[in-house]
Amino acid sequence: AVLALASVFVQNFWCRYLCPYGALLGLTSFFSPLRIRRESSTCIDCAKCAKACPSALPVDKLVSIKSAECTGCLECIAVCPAEGALQIALPPMTIGRRDSRPRKVSSWAMAAGIAALFFGIVGFAKTAGYWQTHVPNYVYRQLVPNANQATHPMPGDPSLR
Repeated sequence: AVLALASVFVQNFWCRYLCPYGALLGLTSFFSPLRIRRESSTCIDCAKCAKACPSALPVDKLVSIKSAECTGCLECIAVCPAEGALQIALPPMTIGRRDSRPRKVSSWAMAAGIAALFFGIVGFAKTAGYWQTHVPNYVYRQLVPNANQATHPMPGDPSLR
């Protein structure tokens, strides 16, 4: 009852203050070297980014989003109508560089980097013997095509043999 009442007064109360997954995403985003940055010269001040933010952050007022409430969902970038106003960027590198502008990172490069990190960790774990499973590979080959269905055969089902 308290949760329902709090949700009436505070948008996304559970997600913003109580959800452990949201807290994990927030910590990951807070300590990430990548930041959502707003380029004020190209921003048209429409505030669509702030309205789209599920954490209700004032994206349209900040230069760089560094908040534990930011989960890195990128909704603000998706709704921004001004080309280049919001972008994912690394922090400025002043050592050995003449300018101190943030270095832009494309969403494709970020996705490729995350995928490479994931598959690199899994590959290392399998190679080093840390990845241990009792599910044979043929079961995976049969279950993965059915992953989008509500139910699928369980391991040990006679139809999998």
